[in-house]
Amino acid sequence: MTDPFEARRLMIQPDKREISIVKQCDLLGISRSGYYYSPRPESPENLKIMRIMDEQYLKTPFYGARRMHAHINYQGYLVNIKRIRRLLRLMGLEAIYPKPNISKQLSGHEIYPYLLKGLSINNINQVWSSDITYIPMKSGFLYLVAIIDWYSRFVLSWRISNSLDSVFCVDALDDALELGCPEIFNTDQGSQFTGERHTSRLKSNEIKISMDGKGRAIDNVFIERLWRSLKYEYVYLNAPETGKELYHGLYDYFNFYNNERYHQSLGYQVPRAVHYKNK
Repeated sequence: MTDPFEARRLMIQPDKREISIVKQCDLLGISRSGYYYSPRPESPENLKIMRIMDEQYLKTPFYGARRMHAHINYQGYLVNIKRIRRLLRLMGLEAIYPKPNISKQLSGHEIYPYLLKGLSINNINQVWSSDITYIPMKSGFLYLVAIIDWYSRFVLSWRISNSLDSVFCVDALDDALELGCPEIFNTDQGSQFTGERHTSRLKSNEIKISMDGKGRAIDNVFIERLWRSLKYEYVYLNAPETGKELYHGLYDYFNFYNNERYHQSLGYQVPRAVHYKNK
């Protein structure tokens, strides 16, 4: 299968002085984060600790810094809780439990209500959701964002980045909107999704914005299940060494997930068959 993103990426000529790399990326429809992706550096010990915390978080997403600190110490890494808190923030992990000031909005950003409680999902493009996850690698890590259709479980788009800025999230949204338009778009309250660049895309397409309750990743349950499947079926088994290797591995995995992986909740059909059944 042809990889259109990688084909466009290879067209960029870094030594072409008359047209900057930024301009070339813009002309080819590639984000700068997509072109420059490379694993973020951390010490080997910290990378091991982050990998352990990532696996544990999938099992116990209610673990806060104190419990995660106890777990890491039990694994033989005698580090202080200050380091654990820093690494959890770096990974974008937050325990699922009510916290003080739970209704406090992020400074400068509007927070939208959660619209999916009790909602019956009966059709494709009724609800899409998006989230970001940490991807451990052999000598670093990257971040992955994906957008999934709740009804069909079809992964509509995804991007990777070496930073948590909003660019790669907006790029993924633009990619998904080329395939359709949902009635509701659900995310967490992260700044990547509450910022004007992301919300304006949704508003301009008359898409209702829904956001999880603070500290309630379970509100975005289907994409959380996607992360679990992705990590246990690909990432933890095949730790990539480079951003390019990760890109191709994710490309292959999402093709498998959409086209070959049978879902019990879909009556043992694959997501693509359900998503395009009535098209």
